[in-house]
Amino acid sequence: VQLQASGGGLVQAGGSLRLSCAASGTAFSINNMGWYRQAPGKQRELVATITARGRTIYADSVKGRFTISRFDAERTVSLQMNSLKPEDTAVYYCNVNFEFIGDRWGQGTQVTVSS
Repeated sequence: VQLQASGGGLVQAGGSLRLSCAASGTAFSINNMGWYRQAPGKQRELVATITARGRTIYADSVKGRFTISRFDAERTVSLQMNSLKPEDTAVYYCNVNFEFIGDRWGQGTQVTVSS
């Protein structure tokens, strides 16, 4: 099972980035999909999740700025990040919960927001 994340980079405050994560290597059904982040010296935290029925949960710090979406035919989850702030700087990880085999994590993608 592989989760390939892409889309990170360097952006100025107020800018936008779009992260994507594609699952491959298994045909098991996908339950929840999500994004987490970890800033230097801090614990990994939830950014956003989306259920198989499309219900979303966002961290308070990103509500109104980030949008999580899933594309089941492509087994992909994306995170549109707008109005980025320096405090959004972190390594972002995708997480996918598969039927029968549980959670898998992507390799992480760096997002850096300059002030």
